[in-house]
Parts: sequence; C-alpha cells; structure tokens
Amino acid sequence: MTRIQTAPASHGSQLEVSHVVDAPPDDAWELLVDTHEWPVWGPSITGVASTDRRIRPGTTGRVRTVGGLWLPFEISSCSDDRRRWTWRVARIPATGHRVDALSDTRCRIVFELPTVAAGYALVCTRALERLENLLESAGSIESPA
Repeated sequence: MTRIQTAPASHGSQLEVSHVVDAPPDDAWELLVDTHEWPVWGPSITGVASTDRRIRPGTTGRVRTVGGLWLPFEISSCSDDRRRWTWRVARIPATGHRVDALSDTRCRIVFELPTVAAGYALVCTRALERLENLLESAGSIESPA
C-alpha cells in the first residue's frame, strides 16, 4: 500500500510518498541509482544523458521530460550506506529518494518532496508502482558493471 505523509525535514517539513515492497533493499537501491532505469520507472522521464550510469555525489546530466524538454540535473547527495540520494533539476532542489531496509527481503521505497510540490505525489505513486513491478518481475537486479 502506498502511503503519503508529512515528515520533518531540515527546512521544516516535507511530504514522503512511500511503498513497502517484498524485495531485497539492495535490489531496490540499484534501480534508484542506475540512470538507465530512470525512464523505465519514472513516469515524468523519457530519457537520460549522464556523466555516470550509477549516480554518485556530483553526477551531472540531463533528463528528458514527457514533453520532450531536456532539463539539466546534478546529484546533490548520494549515500550507498544510507541508501538515499537527492538532486537538483534545473538548479532547483527536487525529490529525495531512499530505501529503508525492513528485512533482508523487504524494504520501503520513499520519495521525499517539498510540501509545495504536493501535486507531484501522484507521479511518485505511479513511480512506486512501476518500481514494485520491476522488482517483482526481475526477482533480483544485477549491479551494472
């Protein structure tokens, strides 16, 4: 079940759109950090050109939106240990992404967004559905070489 709630943030509060999936946390994390997968699970992204396939702090590139517009991005933070990354799109702070381990075979995927972007929660909900479907159909995700 997808959940939308407010949560504390360093700048006040934020919305968290989350979904619990029956998949290893590392598999979910690999889908989130692999730029080749973004157009597969991200409803608002149809293409990616990036300096790194697997993101890290400072990775830059462009994402193509559904309307065909290319927007620049930069990864602001990315922690494999915490399984969390944030980015700026067109120099504007955008969504945070994280995976919370619930067990070795179960996790919660979370999108963090500013409360002023509440309308984007619907896009995040669709992305979570796609991520769950990808994880269920794959069984496990191989880390890119």
